[in-house]
Amino acid sequence: MYGNYDTATAGASLAENAPGDAEQRFDQLIAAEQRIEPRDWMPDAYRKTLIRQIAQHAHSEIIGMQPEGNWITRAPSLRRKAILIAKVQDEAGHGLYLYSAAETLGVDREELLDLLHTGRQKYSSIFNYPTLTWADVGAIGWLVDGAAIMNQVPLCRCSYGPYARAMVRICKEESFHQRQGFEILHTLSHGTPAQKAMAQDAVNRYWWPSLMMFGPPDDASAHSAQSTAWGIKRFSNDELRQRFVDMTVSQAEVLGLTLPDPDLRWNAERSHYDFGAIDWDELARVIRGDGPCNAERMRRRRQAHEDGAWVREAAQAYADKHARRNLDQMRAS
Repeated sequence: MYGNYDTATAGASLAENAPGDAEQRFDQLIAAEQRIEPRDWMPDAYRKTLIRQIAQHAHSEIIGMQPEGNWITRAPSLRRKAILIAKVQDEAGHGLYLYSAAETLGVDREELLDLLHTGRQKYSSIFNYPTLTWADVGAIGWLVDGAAIMNQVPLCRCSYGPYARAMVRICKEESFHQRQGFEILHTLSHGTPAQKAMAQDAVNRYWWPSLMMFGPPDDASAHSAQSTAWGIKRFSNDELRQRFVDMTVSQAEVLGLTLPDPDLRWNAERSHYDFGAIDWDELARVIRGDGPCNAERMRRRRQAHEDGAWVREAAQAYADKHARRNLDQMRAS
């Protein structure tokens, strides 16, 4: 998986020459909260963990274009259409940043896409829910992108340099996406009774899946402890989920919308909001492929990849042509 990329070869060579010193330096960098760069030696488990996480993140950005892309032609105004086009374009860019970051670990982008298309790598479960109304675009922006920001801002301090640097730009753009969703819902909730009901229905459907975006509870999370020790993660799933709930309650009040949880209430002793039990069985079903839109999302992703084959072939032919030309010029000189 890693042998076709120079940085991986360099890291392996360093490990062979001085494995003890290389591992010690890695541990020192992690302890000092400094960055691991592609040419640094790193444990194979660290590399594999990053590939898994970054690939899943990239896949989520690409698949995440679909639910909102469905509404570009049906946006209620030219302004809304232009904003939504810009947002979907941003998501495509995020996926490309992240695939590029994964490639610095020695994995080929085509291999990652093949793993996605064959179901051997996952993407965020939230994108397997349908967008039934225009208000769903607002709910995705406010709740889904809001949860993404809560998850991703700490990744700007991730121990792996290329991932952390990619996240700085991604988080800036996600903050725009979150504000766009909030503004859509604010307009609807302060509109006609039918518009407010549509906004409330969207929030009702997206609230619990948004809480699931942070992953399983800490005691059931297989990777969190090691990822935290390596400085990839900075906070646990439950910590981030709690922060998201605390932040979102006051925003819902501004919107004039109700979060669909009868157990949601302020706990003065904890200085946090208590919230109801999450249906983890539902999360497991969606991850397994039994969500309402799993099959459709993957069918459209595979079709898009097949339809774009001619573009990739043309780009490769163009690159090969210029590589040959440069080589001929070098030989001639």
